Amino acid sequence: MVRFIDEHRDVYGVEPICEVLPIAPSTYFLQSARKANPELRPERTKRDEELSREVQRVHEENYSVYGAKLRRCGSSSSEKGSRRRAAPSSG
Repeated sequence: MVRFIDEHRDVYGVEPICEVLPIAPSTYFLQSARKANPELRPERTKRDEELSREVQRVHEENYSVYGAKLRRCGSSSSEKGSRRRAAPSSG
């Protein structure tokens, strides 16, 4: 919504647009200020971004897969074997 208001504010003004859309002018101005100055964002948002980068790093280190590696245990590839969790590698 903020982007929409930004695109049309010169023609209609912020307050008239906010009367039609479900957003208060104060919310629009707060979001615009946060966009212009990222230091104004809430601490929770900043921390979430840090954690998101850490999760992405770990995901990439894990060959971009999610969950434990599973191996088939059986005498040949054509036999169906049981699935077991692979032991963690040492390096």
